[in-house]
Amino acid sequence: MRVRLPARKTLATTAAAAMLVLPLSACSFPGGADAPKPVASIPTLVGKSTSIKLDQGFAAALTKLKLTPGTVGKGRLAKGSLVFPITGGNVTVFKPGEVSPYVIGQIQHVGSGFSLSAGGTKVSITNLNVDPGVSKVYGDVKVNGKTAATSAYLFKLDGRTLKPLSTSGNFATLQGTKVEISPVAAPLLNKTFGTKAVKPGLLVGIATIVVRVK
Repeated sequence: MRVRLPARKTLATTAAAAMLVLPLSACSFPGGADAPKPVASIPTLVGKSTSIKLDQGFAAALTKLKLTPGTVGKGRLAKGSLVFPITGGNVTVFKPGEVSPYVIGQIQHVGSGFSLSAGGTKVSITNLNVDPGVSKVYGDVKVNGKTAATSAYLFKLDGRTLKPLSTSGNFATLQGTKVEISPVAAPLLNKTFGTKAVKPGLLVGIATIVVRVK
């Protein structure tokens, strides 16, 4: 059965940004300072990638469930990490502690993804959209080539381990966010593969996002 979930739209992110910025601009800060200024603001993302270093526990869970991971489209598996090219979006980063959340925007990965296969069943997860402002990752799901869900809430992000923004040449890097199975994805995978072993909050890995700033 096909499940249609609400599509993610840039308007939602714009509204979130407005809700964040307007209250800040409406009040004064110690010493008469203006509202905090972003460390980096990229209105249109072009190039580079999001990678997820797969956790050993997640890899062990896949082995236990006899699930074989793979890549879809332009996604690739390199040195234990799933890597997806960034195809669009926007991002604004503030200094940690000045604004919460201090990373807002969308990071889109159209045309790439990964798969999980067992027996004659193959689940493909593509078009990942990272929304750091709400700590969620959305994407499209197909089972044996047929759409099962679109813009589904697949992963939750734990940014408490995120390291400060670093820059090198034309690129900026955000590293350290934990990527975990969402409460939506867990039952979907369990139903598809006939198991109860996939739990919400299962750690998939640690994310590294590299974006072009020039």
